[in-house]
Amino acid sequence: MVSFNIKFSRFPDRAARLIETTASLRNPDILLLQEMDAAGTGAVADALGLSWVYYPNTIHPLAHKDFGCAIQSRHPMRDDRKILLPYEARFRQLRRAAVAATIDAGGRSIRAYNVHLATMIDNGPRQRRDQLRVVLGDASAFDAVILAGDFNSPRVADVALARGFSWPTRRIGPTNAIWAMDHVLLKGLELVDAAAFGSVPDRLRASDHKPVWARVRV
Repeated sequence: MVSFNIKFSRFPDRAARLIETTASLRNPDILLLQEMDAAGTGAVADALGLSWVYYPNTIHPLAHKDFGCAIQSRHPMRDDRKILLPYEARFRQLRRAAVAATIDAGGRSIRAYNVHLATMIDNGPRQRRDQLRVVLGDASAFDAVILAGDFNSPRVADVALARGFSWPTRRIGPTNAIWAMDHVLLKGLELVDAAAFGSVPDRLRASDHKPVWARVRV
């Protein structure tokens, strides 16, 4: 699986090409995209041959268009929904939302969550942990869960550990500027081996984030 924040969905063609031409990203079974609009989501899905669900959560005041998360899959998806997260942003009055879907792959049903938590400037760490707790509450009903995306923090995902999640990307290193912002959390699933995750430099300048990948045993 791959998670990638494509800044304001500006260069979906570059993002798709980066995924297609990078060995650790190529042919993802699950692709989680943040900062997307519907057109960009469709463009990436068409290029990679994936089905998709997308939910906007706002019109972004800088991009002046839809802004939300998408889940794309090579396997059947069902029961998708948007999960509204608490707290407005301090300065932009944005409300964040996560996207969830159940993916049937390898004989198992896997619940996937794509999150894009508030920025460090807009909401403090306590509020961002509260945002993540809403998603964790929804995930408590499922045995096999992938929870990934842009957490806008190297630390707030720690609240998932008490809920039975592992955090393989905890020490992944910078994925945006100097911060480890983008992560993968797992419940009821394991990596294929201890080194089966990482991030990839964005040599095509598709975004200000690096794509993050993990190989999960189902």
